[in-house]
Amino acid sequence: MRPAVGVDPGSKREGFTVKSQAHTYLNQQFQAVNWVKDAEEASTKARRARRYRKTPYRVNRKNRKRGGIPPSTKARWQLKVRVVKVYAAIFPISHIGIEDVKAETRKGCKTWNTSFSPLEVGKQWCYSELREIANLTTFNGYEDTYLTRQALRLKKSKNKLSKGFNAHCVDSWVLAYLLVGGDSFPDNTEVIECKPIRLHRRQLHVFNPGERGYRRPYGGSMSQGLKRGGIVKHPKYGKCYVGGEDIVKSRVSLHSLAAGKRLCQNAKPEDCRFLAYNSWRTVKPS
Repeated sequence: MRPAVGVDPGSKREGFTVKSQAHTYLNQQFQAVNWVKDAEEASTKARRARRYRKTPYRVNRKNRKRGGIPPSTKARWQLKVRVVKVYAAIFPISHIGIEDVKAETRKGCKTWNTSFSPLEVGKQWCYSELREIANLTTFNGYEDTYLTRQALRLKKSKNKLSKGFNAHCVDSWVLAYLLVGGDSFPDNTEVIECKPIRLHRRQLHVFNPGERGYRRPYGGSMSQGLKRGGIVKHPKYGKCYVGGEDIVKSRVSLHSLAAGKRLCQNAKPEDCRFLAYNSWRTVKPS
């Protein structure tokens, strides 16, 4: 039987497991995308401050509506789709199992219902995208995941921020086990923790002006023709990924793949040999 993917959603960490009936190929724990909401609030404040300028405004394009999914909700569920697509390009995946996160409405609790309605919308969008990759099966958090984990005598850590197998990947392994079966104890408990690379959204200018009141451009997904987050090879720093840019000096910044620390701010684009596109980095194997 071909491998299956188990996905355990979470608010701060998310677990992914690729498993067949005979072997556990991969356990990955991803840090959730949790910065979009604050970034959108800052963007909204800047936009509202520009409304009273004496300058022509952009005509509203009615044919370019965003849709019904809030950006912060879509970013969280979009990460799951991106990760599974990478798995599908490497492994012959046949099934995808995900723990169904339900947001029950409460009568008379307007704030509660308003907060959880985007979750249901984002979840259904994610399910529709995953069904295009492989057969999707949803599991109940208690009846399927918890009871199966108890029957297999697998322990789960109470520390949700732990980098070990028992934090989140134990549940994703159980979900994959429910799809393909196999040995009742995982043969591979090594976990690779990954963190999505944050690409700042393009702004009209930085919020704080520099010398002589000049506001330089900020954000975007390209730096001097190189995709931000993309892996490059530099003669001095070796393999690293591309960060921001200096438009005046035509230079780019390079960051470490291991720690995310900035290595330099003045690398020449012609010295960087592009290797691959990338949207996350490995934090540290357990």
